[in-house]
Amino acid sequence: MSKTIELNNGLLIPRVGYGTFRVPEGADLAAAVKTAIKEGYRLIDTAAIYENEASVGQGIREVIAEGLVTREELFITSKAWNDGISYEETLQAYDDALARMELDYLDLYLLHWPGTKNDFIPQWEALEKIYADKRVKSIGVSNFHVHHLEKLLKETTIVPAVNQIELNPLQTQKQVHAFCIEKGIQIEAWSPLMNAEILEHATLKTIASKYGKTTAQIILRWQTQTDIVTIPKSMTPSRIAENIAIFDFDLDGEDILLIEALNEDGHYGPDPEGFDFGR
Repeated sequence: MSKTIELNNGLLIPRVGYGTFRVPEGADLAAAVKTAIKEGYRLIDTAAIYENEASVGQGIREVIAEGLVTREELFITSKAWNDGISYEETLQAYDDALARMELDYLDLYLLHWPGTKNDFIPQWEALEKIYADKRVKSIGVSNFHVHHLEKLLKETTIVPAVNQIELNPLQTQKQVHAFCIEKGIQIEAWSPLMNAEILEHATLKTIASKYGKTTAQIILRWQTQTDIVTIPKSMTPSRIAENIAIFDFDLDGEDILLIEALNEDGHYGPDPEGFDFGR
């Protein structure tokens, strides 16, 4: 299996990325980003609201300066915290992200949440402008349900390349996933390991024992094998290495069905239907 997936605009996105949610700004994060890249990660994910873009950018720039990778080999994502901001403010948000990271462009820029008012169209039109000006390689959304996507597709021009959503064995989001497949939108999973809360699940441990892998590796392999891009997070070097070492085995169909049967259709993070930026 290829380690990348082609997006609807022809850009290749790695199947496994390094997530940085809830990791504070600082030297430890910069070092972790460098470790991830050295271990083979090429997709690095951050967001304005994480308040860590500067450290993520520092780690990226240092690895490039060391000659381990080129900028073109990396796939860097950030997100606009679209709390009622206007078209012009969204344009500025992208410039601010680049300035904090000290990068010339991003490979993917996302609207972070739809919000309960569904007033994201001007913000998306700003992303379309950035994309049309060739200042970003691709644009997408995060935490969008089917009705959000239907509104976006009806009222705007560019189909999102990615919809990054909370997705794990207890929350498979089959309806959203099926809609995105139909429309050519790549699903990307945040919090695939549920902050490690799911790693002791009996069914997953049994499957892991069968393959001689960790529970985390089983979950991440399930996602990559079903064409879901996944962005696990860890600050532990051994876990960072472990989470990308998943391309040397295949889950059989029975085990994929066992994993997907664990679905409970609940949100363990904020539910996009009720989350309105803390207001």
